[in-house]
Amino acid sequence: MPPKVRITKEMVADASFEVIRSYGHENLNARTISEYLGCSTQPVLYSFKTVDEIREAAYEISDKYHTEFILPKETDANPMLALGLNYVRFGHEEKNLFRFLFQTDKFGGKDVAALMSDPGLSEIMKIMAAGLKADIERAKEVFLTFFCVAHGMASLLANNSMEYDEGQCRKMLENVFLGMSCHKESTR
Repeated sequence: MPPKVRITKEMVADASFEVIRSYGHENLNARTISEYLGCSTQPVLYSFKTVDEIREAAYEISDKYHTEFILPKETDANPMLALGLNYVRFGHEEKNLFRFLFQTDKFGGKDVAALMSDPGLSEIMKIMAAGLKADIERAKEVFLTFFCVAHGMASLLANNSMEYDEGQCRKMLENVFLGMSCHKESTR
């Protein structure tokens, strides 16, 4: 008799990520995870006490995937523009993950002040400051405006309220970035 496959905590978390990615966070439950893994619901709930704990583990995986997806490549001529376009493309290509990360009450409840003080943003601020030839405070100012435009486009795409046109998205982001780059005065 072949040995039974042991369902690990990592397997459950990874399966949860895939269920959310394919079917949306509203369809995440022990049954859909167990179907994905080809097992009963018992092993799914063995490593996690609740589906909310599973959802939190899936959020961490989704957040890491999102970060890797949006970061510019070293070959990008304008890293900030590339970052914005990647963010918008994520909203278009990964609609379910975008909605899970940014449009659920439990996980998307950060306000803009919390976003701006997030330590995970430091690398992005360095990229932006270098692109602007400015200090981090100015980079934060420009980033906030740039982010609001990119996030708006990504949200519209994730919710099927806008057709994806990379050229149009690029032009809008360039207009914002160039406009903010030229405007040297603080907006505060």
